[in-house]
Formats: sequence, structure tokens, C-alpha cells
Amino acid sequence: MAVCRMTLTDIVDLSSDDELGEVDVKPVKLEPGLVGRKLQQNEKNKAQLVKHQKSKTPCAIRESEENRSSNALSTGHSSSSILDQGQSPVDDTGISYTSPLSPAPLCRQFWKAGNYNDGIGSKVTIQNGKNYLHVHPMFLHSNATSHKWAFGAIAELLDNAVDEIQNGATFVIVDKTSNPRDGSPALLIQDNGSGMDPEAMRRCMSFGFSDKKSKSAIGQYGNGFKTSTMRLGADVIVFSRHQDKRVLTQSIGLLSYTFLARTGHDRIVVPMVDYEFNTSTETLEIMHGTEHFMSNLSMLLQWSPYSTEADLLKQFNDIGAHGTKVIIYNLWFSDDGNVELDFDTDSEDIRISGDSKKVNATSKWKTVNEEHIANRFHYSLRVYLSILYLRIPETFQIVLRGRVVEHHNIANDLKFPEFILYKPQTGGSVEGQVITTIGFLKEAPHVSFHGFNVYHKNRLILPFWQVVSYLDSRGRGVVGVLEANFVEPSHNKQDFEKTSLFQKLEARLKEMTWEYWDYHCGLIGYQVKKKLIPQVSSNRTPHSGVQQPVTLGQSSPAVGSIKAALVRFEQLIPNSQGRMKRKENGDIPLVKNVKAKLIDGRSQNVQLVNPTGNQLKDEEAVNLMQENKKLRAKYLEYEKRGEELNLKVTQLRSEIKELDDEYSRMMSELESLETVKEESGV
Repeated sequence: MAVCRMTLTDIVDLSSDDELGEVDVKPVKLEPGLVGRKLQQNEKNKAQLVKHQKSKTPCAIRESEENRSSNALSTGHSSSSILDQGQSPVDDTGISYTSPLSPAPLCRQFWKAGNYNDGIGSKVTIQNGKNYLHVHPMFLHSNATSHKWAFGAIAELLDNAVDEIQNGATFVIVDKTSNPRDGSPALLIQDNGSGMDPEAMRRCMSFGFSDKKSKSAIGQYGNGFKTSTMRLGADVIVFSRHQDKRVLTQSIGLLSYTFLARTGHDRIVVPMVDYEFNTSTETLEIMHGTEHFMSNLSMLLQWSPYSTEADLLKQFNDIGAHGTKVIIYNLWFSDDGNVELDFDTDSEDIRISGDSKKVNATSKWKTVNEEHIANRFHYSLRVYLSILYLRIPETFQIVLRGRVVEHHNIANDLKFPEFILYKPQTGGSVEGQVITTIGFLKEAPHVSFHGFNVYHKNRLILPFWQVVSYLDSRGRGVVGVLEANFVEPSHNKQDFEKTSLFQKLEARLKEMTWEYWDYHCGLIGYQVKKKLIPQVSSNRTPHSGVQQPVTLGQSSPAVGSIKAALVRFEQLIPNSQGRMKRKENGDIPLVKNVKAKLIDGRSQNVQLVNPTGNQLKDEEAVNLMQENKKLRAKYLEYEKRGEELNLKVTQLRSEIKELDDEYSRMMSELESLETVKEESGV
């Protein structure tokens, strides 16, 4: 069998996709017999390979005949490999190349670990008349400082797994593991997505690549893996198994700030080794040649948590037919000298060490405030992951330390909810639309939290974003949920780019908070304060891009709720002067509490809104009523279809039962016939 040629990924220089240069390296002898020996796989790994590659024997590590006959340093390989530059420094297949070791230890506190002294400085390499600026290892640290919050870095890694749902991923595991060299804690993140082939692995661990072209994909910059892993720990090792067109590959890559700092590298290099499963011989074969393989393997064994090749390959045992395992080790310490990620306080959670928030509240309600989700997500990863995504498919699970994370919809925590449609405009054209669910927290007025939970493409960007500050409790307990896909998140996905559209959204949410409070604060025990309404001239225009609030006949798509309240608009009644009542800002409705019947037959208080304002014409009110009728018709149509589907399910179950009965009857007859045959034979 001819081994499939794939792009060489041995030592990836992250500076440029087509950079060539030279590295000052010295040889270090490998342990004899390291490469080429037989590796016994455990029974679980055998079963996985049997299922997807029809393998029945333990795998062995062999180099293919084609690789043995080819020059490992030929220019046909990827130019991104540092060693792909003519002749090797030494002609010895048992030698590994690495810079001299530096005795200086790394600082274990992230915010103080940026000092890097290589004694050389950055270099500019001239190759074929072109200048290439190497990416210095210091950039790994400075790039990671965009993540101020450790949980934000973990969320970035989970985004990769969630993006793999479209490729069949059904779970992502977040757990504690141990560094076998010293027993120190490490962070494990593993999914059963499609995995990465060697080229995809190289792109993942390089800068400036992003293969996520889907509009629904969360990741877009191609930089999240580097920033997030380096924010959590000094080093990360990645194992990925990929199967495509009946070709199974296994890749291992190491991104190590410790390795680069202690060896004094002046550019970022990533040791990688790749294997391909040979279906003919049922063995794993080395890709890209022995010399490159041994060079990279020696660095992996020296700087990774695993000291033998067999230990490295054992990490694939629980990956399955395809998937990726990320292990972040040498985790950063907090200022108190403890590991920043706290694995000990709660065996089913990961917490941020010393980041528990104390809330100022009366003694009676202090516990309620401290245990509220708006407070706990700051330091509890389980709480944060429960609200991280607006919608999670039933086929996908986030498993944190052995227990599934239960999805939590913040909109379900609100009482007296309203749904308000907003269409921002720029230059007279509508840039997008968003339906905001706004209401009081169920615990209001006894909790002090307020703000909006802003999602982008299903991912929480700003949790409990406080757009207003209050001195007299105005806005206290008012919380909203929305999915704003018309604004772009920042690099670390913990904020949005400060564009004019975002500024308009912020201004509108601020108005929305105050307006909701002014009209509804009486519902939670506060005195309603309504200012005198100034006379508005007829030529005044409403807030740019603001649409009249709409209470939909189904829950807002931004909320993602399955069951929705069906609400009727009441006929608008003008006042005695022929004008409708309005508030000074224009588009907040007068509200009445009514009973709305839910789809499942229960009832709850739902706000009916009567749009008011000098700028609102009777024609607009009629349009809203017509829209509501259309929504009601759709609801009735869906309800009818649901009844039809339920009837069909009942019929199918009845048919299945009949078939089961028929099957049982036929089996009984068969047993009787066999008994008769046996008696006849006797």
C-alpha cells in the first residue's frame, strides 16, 4: 500500500505560512530503540480500530516503504517546517534537534510570566529576496492577555467542540487530569467531533488561519486556540484522530511556552508527529520520514507530560474513531500562590480560586443574592457553562467532571416579561433586528442584579451587562435576554466591537431598562414615578431604528424557549383629546396583566402591550393587530399539526404493538414446530 502523501507538519514555524529560515539547533541523542518498536494497544483501542478500519491485530509503528525511499528534507514538503531547508545539520536518524537548555525557571503567575530573555531578539530572515518576520515566543503570552477571565478562555475551547456538532459531535468533556511527570493538575478538554488531519492540526496551532466559513460557526479569527490555551497554562499538548475517505490519521502537537523560553528560541516552533493507519498491514506508520519524526518525537518526550512514545499513543485509547483531546498543563497560579483553577472545592465543578463574590444585602436575603446565578457564574464553571449557549441540541452534552451540565435559560427566571422588537438603522437602511425579552428577576426586589445577557450566534458574550447605574433603585432587578447577531464580538468573545451599531444598541437597552422600570416598578413594591409629559412637536422623529414593542404569539427567538405564551392585542382607545397616551421617550407601552394560556395548558401572567406615542399612527396600530392575527393563525396551524403528529405517533405505536404480538405468535408457532420435529425424530 502506498501511504497517502500529506503536507509535512513536523516542526511548525508559526511566523508565516510560507516562511523559510534557519534554526540554531544542537543534537541530543534519543534513547535507543525509541522508534520502530511494537506497541501493544489495549482492547478498547483495538475495538475502535476494528469498527472503523477492520483491524484485528495490535498496531505497530513502521515507516512506509515510500517514506523510506524519499528524502525527508525534500522541498516537496511544507515550507512551514523549520527543518525543511536543505541538508540537516547532522546526518543521524537517531538525533533530535533542540536549543541548549536554559536554567532559568518560568514564573508560574500568568500576569507576571511575560518576561522573556532569549539574548538574541527577533530576527528578520531573507529568503528568495523576501523578508520574513518571525513570531517571537513572547507573542504567545502577550496574545493570551486578551483573556482577562480564565472561564472566557475555557469557553473559547468549548466553542470549537460546539462548532463540531454539525459534523456529528455529541459531547465535550471538561475535566481534571494529572501530569504524570509530577502529579500536578492539568485541564482536559475532549470531544468526539471529526478530529483534525495533519494539515488541519498545523493550521490550528499556527496563527492567522480560520477554516470556519459557516455563518453559524462561533469561531472566526483562527486565533482562539492559542490565546485560550496559553491563558490557562504554559503548555498544551493536542491529540487528534481523523478519518476521511477511509484514511485514518493520528496527530500529536505540542505548543509549549516552557519549551520555547527555556531553550531560548527566538521564534515559535511546534513539534508535531503524525501517523497513518495502514489497512493492509493493520499497523500505524510514521508519516514524513524517520529523521523528522525522531526529531519531533524527541522534543515531545522531553517537554510533554509523557516520557515514552507508548504513553503518547495511549492517549488515543479513549478518543474513539475520531475526535480531539486537549491537555493543558503547567497551569497558571493566582496571586495567592495556588493554581488559578480550583479543582478541590467542588468535586463536580471547576472554580476560580479566591474569586467568590460577596454581595451587599440584608442578612435575610444575603444568601439568596450570593447563590444567585448572576453572582455564581463569576467563579463557578458549571454555572457559567449552563448559560453559555442560548440553545443546546438534545443530542449534545457538556460533561463537566463526570456530570452533565444542565442548560439554563435566563429568560425563564423573569416575571412580568415583555418582548420588544428593535431594528437598528444606519443611513436609513435597517441593519438587523433583535427581539429582547425583558422583565424582573423572580427574586426582585430582594436581589440587586440587573443587566442584559447578550448572545451572538447562540454564544453568550456579555452576561448581565449593566447598561445603567442607579442611585434610587431605578432599574434594580430588571434583566433582559437577546441575541444580537448584527454586531460583531471582540477578539476574546467577552465584549463587542465598539461600532456605531453597538453604541445604538447600548443606548436603546438603557432606554428600555428605565422605561420598563418606570411603568412596572409598582409590580414589585416600588412607588410608580411618572414624570410630567412634555408636549412634543409634530415634527419630532422617534429614536433612530426603534420599532414599536411587540408581544409575540410565541416566545422570542432570542430566548429559545420551546413553549410560548399566546397574547392578544387589545383595540387601541384614544384619549379624550384624540391623542394616545405616551411616555416622553416614545415607544414604551401601557401594560395590563392578563391570563394567557400556554401551549401545555398552564397559565401565567403575561404582559399585554398597548403601543402608545405621538409618533404612532392608527395605521401602525392596525398593522400590529394584523401581525398578531397572523401569529395566532400560525400558532393554531402548528397546534393542529402537533395534534396530527401525536395521532400519527399513537397509530404507529399501535401498529408496532400489533407487529410485536404477531412476532411473538410466530415465534411461538416456530417453537411448537421445532418441538414436533424433535418428537418425530425420536
